[in-house]
Amino acid sequence: MKNEPIVCIVDDDEAIRESLRLLLFADGLRSCAYASADDFLADKRHPDIQCMLLDIRMPGTDGLELFRILSRKHLAFPVIFITGHGDIPLAVSAIKHGAFDFLTKPFREGELIEKVRSAINHQQSTRKHLLELQDIQAKYDCCTPREQDVMRLLAKGSTNKGIADALGISSRTVEIHRAHVMAKMAADSLPALVRMVSLLEQQED
Repeated sequence: MKNEPIVCIVDDDEAIRESLRLLLFADGLRSCAYASADDFLADKRHPDIQCMLLDIRMPGTDGLELFRILSRKHLAFPVIFITGHGDIPLAVSAIKHGAFDFLTKPFREGELIEKVRSAINHQQSTRKHLLELQDIQAKYDCCTPREQDVMRLLAKGSTNKGIADALGISSRTVEIHRAHVMAKMAADSLPALVRMVSLLEQQED
């Protein structure tokens, strides 16, 4: 279990906190728990949280305000709100602003685990995608400006001759730049290179 993701619980109801921790433990998930948003914010030693179960209404700083604070700090994990029936419109609004999902009290054990697992899978997929983007960007930055020009034209489907005409260089020079691009980007094929450039362009948009 020690390698499992950590689910953070923030709820002022001790019985709910303990119930959630037991449910998560039974499903092989580690957890940490806080009695208030203020307690969470005061703790500077947060573990590697990959999902948060957050009560929407609490004394002091409530769940919505904590979510706003985390969002301003570029929230790094999905948040599932725990709500009463009257708070559903608030939870829906929070989802529109980036929350992952919400659970309405009383919730079924299976529903809780399903949403938490879905959030963790989403978090891990997002993290993997970001790491891949960072790796591609680092390789792209190692290319010279001319190599970057050649790369982008290659990704658009231009031939060596077309690239040579567009950049005002010889086809032989294009071949040399192309070889350098493939090596620096660690691309084993042109389709692989096209995919990398596409990811970079999506990031720019």
